Amino acid sequence: MPVKKRKLPDAGDHEHRCKLSSLSRPHIRPVKPVGAVRSFSGKRCLTWFHEYAGPGTVVGPEAMAKFCEDVGVEPENVLMLVLAWHLEAANMGFFTRDEWLRGMTVLQCDCTERLQSKLDYLRSELNDAAAFKNIYRYAFDFSRDKNQRVLDMDTAKSMLDLLLGRTWPLFPVFHRFLEQSKYKGLNKDQWYNVLEFSRTINPDLSNYDEDGAWPVLLDEFVEWRKSCSAS
Repeated sequence: MPVKKRKLPDAGDHEHRCKLSSLSRPHIRPVKPVGAVRSFSGKRCLTWFHEYAGPGTVVGPEAMAKFCEDVGVEPENVLMLVLAWHLEAANMGFFTRDEWLRGMTVLQCDCTERLQSKLDYLRSELNDAAAFKNIYRYAFDFSRDKNQRVLDMDTAKSMLDLLLGRTWPLFPVFHRFLEQSKYKGLNKDQWYNVLEFSRTINPDLSNYDEDGAWPVLLDEFVEWRKSCSAS
């Protein structure tokens, strides 16, 4: 059967059709994909800061309460401590403008919604041993009275509960020990060693070395615990 020959299009006809097609097609602008992430804005971040600080340069306790409400995190929640650590805040209950801009820039948060989207990340840092150690150590200077070298006992017990209460099996016992002890506060060395103790010493204290380089506070805790168990 003979093959029917197809007429090749004339070059001029093709050019003409292209012109007609382009004339009949509306001009289409590039559309930003739905859900595309916009870039961080320092200006937007500063505006966000002044929503709480007003014309001043510090977010104080009252404004901080409103900030926590907007973010959906209680002021006493450990996540606020993690956030303060990221901001390198010097004083509990206060965020300065410089602290806010520095920390929120690192976190890439310039509005409430973006910070809310980072809460799971902040929470995950509590399960990272290295990050948690830094947060724990930061908490000492962050929460102490800057006129004192020690962390007063009431604050120390509250912060230990916040940081170790959910993970250290011996914390309830240690808390009772602190309540009946002669100590009015914890110094930095004692604070640091409590974390090390919680990480390395078995709940039954079986691997505690009395000749180790532990602070006297912890020697006394072990002795008190054993005497309570024996009675």
